Amino acid sequence: MNPRVVKVNPLSDYKLELFFANGEIGIYNCTDILDFGVFKELNNIDYFNQVTVLDGAVAWPHEQDICPDTLYLDSQKVKSKFSQVG
Repeated sequence: MNPRVVKVNPLSDYKLELFFANGEIGIYNCTDILDFGVFKELNNIDYFNQVTVLDGAVAWPHEQDICPDTLYLDSQKVKSKFSQVG
């Protein structure tokens, strides 16, 4: 099982900064889903910025959500609490 999201920050250009339970941080690009069905509403940046964490996934007020496994597997990892500096 992949780690779940514990915190999310919306970024510019329809990206999400994701903090995973295992300490990794990833960037998930939502632009590929903006033209599909229920996700079209995310084109409104004010609405997009209302993203929250729900049961390890990310979700918006009108019940759009993205599966935790998709978020983990498809995000670009940028940091980890396990990364060594120096």
